[in-house]
Amino acid sequence: MEYLSVAQFAEKSGLSERTVRNYCATGKMEGAFLVGKTWNIPSDAVLPKRMKTKMTPLLTTLREQKESKLKGGIYHRTQVELTYSSNHIEGSRLTKDQTRFIFETNTLGFASKNINVDDIIETVNHFRCIDFVIDHAQEKITESHIKQLHSILKESTSDSRKSWFAVGAYKRFPNEIGFEETTLPEDVHSRVKTLLAAYNALKEVKFDDILDFHVQFERIHPFQDGNGRVGRLLMFWQCLKSGIVPFIITENLRLYYYRGIQNWGKHNAFLRDTCLSAQDDYKALLDYFRIKY
Repeated sequence: MEYLSVAQFAEKSGLSERTVRNYCATGKMEGAFLVGKTWNIPSDAVLPKRMKTKMTPLLTTLREQKESKLKGGIYHRTQVELTYSSNHIEGSRLTKDQTRFIFETNTLGFASKNINVDDIIETVNHFRCIDFVIDHAQEKITESHIKQLHSILKESTSDSRKSWFAVGAYKRFPNEIGFEETTLPEDVHSRVKTLLAAYNALKEVKFDDILDFHVQFERIHPFQDGNGRVGRLLMFWQCLKSGIVPFIITENLRLYYYRGIQNWGKHNAFLRDTCLSAQDDYKALLDYFRIKY
């Protein structure tokens, strides 16, 4: 079997190296494997079919502003708001201004007290996760995508230096969420696979479908840590792909959000109303930036 490098396969197939590398990383290039940091691709590998959905004005704008590095637009605002809110829910002590400084200048700005280095690293990593979501938003979510989001989020953190912590891989030890048991490590793969299969089989994705997926994902709790942030990134992705206005769970909605997850299946209105309220806030941003939805 003859193998080609990413550059060689890209030239042969007329694709960019970035596209070929993404195909390999997400498991779409059958037979490709890593040796160190180098992908080896069978010379006769079949390109995956590129399933694209029509881009909404929001996704189009996010991609344009991301590529142009425009400041002060919806891409900039989304990066800061989603990163600050999602990390803050999980205990980050960085302020919104500090989060904004990191995004805009790659500096922390003024710090009046000691700052946890992991808070800074995970903030930068979360920015990269949002970029990943924007880049792949038209694709069906796969296990490889989910693991890659976790890998990006936890890269270079103190967790990544722990021998027992599986960065970019499912948990090795049982864990709890709010004293509630979650899926055991040996069952995570099958549960996530079943969840994705059911979701991706939907002909039309509705608002409640995204919420249901999120609750099931959080109840599985597939990673040792980082489940909430990965789960909320996936909701943002699902909204972009399905043409549904996204939403950001802010600090003032945190307790309602937790209550909604706990009661989903019995009182779905708790989580639905919380997320619809968050969606109204994002719609107000879209109105301000004159983006149709």
